[in-house]
Amino acid sequence: MSVNSYLRGLADSAVIRHSEKESIARSISTLQTRLNYFFGAQLSKHMIFGSYTRGTILPRSMDRNSDIDYMIVFDDASYKPQTYLNKLRQFVETYYSRSEITQSNPTIVLTLQHIKFELVPAINNFWYGLQIPAKKADSNDWIDTAPNDINQTLSSTNQSNNNLIKPMIRLVKYWNACNNYPFASFELEKELAERSYLWVGFTSSGQLKDYFFDAIESLTLSWNASQQKQNALERAKRIVREVKSNLEYGLEYSAESEIKKLLPELVANNGLLGGLLK
Repeated sequence: MSVNSYLRGLADSAVIRHSEKESIARSISTLQTRLNYFFGAQLSKHMIFGSYTRGTILPRSMDRNSDIDYMIVFDDASYKPQTYLNKLRQFVETYYSRSEITQSNPTIVLTLQHIKFELVPAINNFWYGLQIPAKKADSNDWIDTAPNDINQTLSSTNQSNNNLIKPMIRLVKYWNACNNYPFASFELEKELAERSYLWVGFTSSGQLKDYFFDAIESLTLSWNASQQKQNALERAKRIVREVKSNLEYGLEYSAESEIKKLLPELVANNGLLGGLLK
């Protein structure tokens, strides 16, 4: 097996399959019905956004934090975020009392057996448009948002690069999950969606492996990132250099062995090899 075919197989495994997708669809439908019944005219709309709508969400077997972002837009925009978070907590405690429920600023997290929902309250501000709670733990204020703007950017970038950007992003997110999340998932996707990959096509074979190598080599952390995060990224870059060097010398088997250190293969039951996410 070549490095590229290994990565293609892994990227294909990172897609949520039919049975899991059906279970998620049922949970979304139930959530929508219950929101309408519980809040009624208090809501102007509610909707899915995030990686699930972009096709870059990972199965929970590959990312323990994989979740569906769900925005609930309240019609009355006169309160601070915590008021709406309290309303959402009351909602989930009414209908999902046996499930794990937590507040992870600025969301209410509802963990079901097969999927996790992040319920995000929102308002339509007359002057600023759609807003969600600020992420800072000590904040109780709103920030502007355009939740699906990245979707069109990613779709366009993906199409102009032989539909290899979404598979590449799933691989990078898998690496991120395997290494205790050096990067926030949304910021990681946004950065990779907005990059130019023109040079990849000019200087390589234009295969998935080339896009993955380019993505890892392009990643940078902030100056105050933890040592653990820095070590994870430095290790990834070092392994990519070794893989590329082996491929230059025709050492395909050695290159494949190296890439598996970075992106472990999955076992037959879709668990991670070696219980990586325990």
